[in-house]
Amino acid sequence: MTPSGRPTVVVTRKLPGPVEDRLEREFDARLNRDDHPFTAPELQEALRGADALLPTVTDRITGELLFSVKPLRARILANFGVGYNHIDVNAAKARGLVVTNTPDVLTDDTADDAVMLMLMVARRAGEAERQVRSRQWTGWRPTHMLGAKVSGKTLGLVGMGRIARAVAKRAHCGFGMRVVFHDPYPPPPAAVAELSAEPRSSLEGVLREADFVSLHCPATPETRHLIDAGRLALMKPTAFLINTARGDVVDEAALVAALQQQRIAGAALDVYEREPQVTPDLLTMENVVLLPHLGSATLETRVAMGLRALENLQAFFSGAAPRDRVA
Repeated sequence: MTPSGRPTVVVTRKLPGPVEDRLEREFDARLNRDDHPFTAPELQEALRGADALLPTVTDRITGELLFSVKPLRARILANFGVGYNHIDVNAAKARGLVVTNTPDVLTDDTADDAVMLMLMVARRAGEAERQVRSRQWTGWRPTHMLGAKVSGKTLGLVGMGRIARAVAKRAHCGFGMRVVFHDPYPPPPAAVAELSAEPRSSLEGVLREADFVSLHCPATPETRHLIDAGRLALMKPTAFLINTARGDVVDEAALVAALQQQRIAGAALDVYEREPQVTPDLLTMENVVLLPHLGSATLETRVAMGLRALENLQAFFSGAAPRDRVA
């Protein structure tokens, strides 16, 4: 605590103005004014010198890093984001750190992002926009840049959590799509029935059946390269892969090979295996849509995420249990 009695919080990236304003009012907030990615030594110093750390997905908080910090002053990692695979949660628990996240508030925006990617890759929107901007478009013609229809097709969801269910609602109600899914921990039957979604007993069943495969599973050791060469080979040659989940769920080298050999029709990615690096071959492909991790990127949602992280900090330092505690 500072002499003022307010906990010290280090914020690792620049956050929307309303969030930073409240952090400065309620805490001794050390903000990242130039928005640079923190280095490992900066993270170590923050954990030694502050009561709390508010990290984001760009911060690799490994077990090695956590155990190297001595003495450890910080007591909570209030993550800005729903995913927290960049944090070694077991190591954090071993060092007595509470870990929280910001679920719920980004569901709709990420679902919108997945649908946008699905439409873009099916209708060749990225390729078409590049053609117009480069002044290569010579005018309308009946066979110009024909894409794939979305309405009435089959959407396969890998995972059926909050975001996947929001995608299913948009796809079924908005585009008349048939929805199939696989999730080892499925939602209640009533939630599935409301969406007219059809469960499949295996991931492979979804991949064989879907015209669009949208990934909505967490990043864990078990889901790393879940979509590999063998599973990509199960997809229809006319099918598209959409990833708004986590980059390392997809083996990017296998995806490149599948695209080059035309085993699938295309892919649309918002996340990457070695983010922010993108496999170079993907950058050259016209049947691939690439976005820079925009899933929750609206002002409203990024403010809501920041306020949710702030609420977790407030609860922790008041002695209450943060509602979004994950460890």
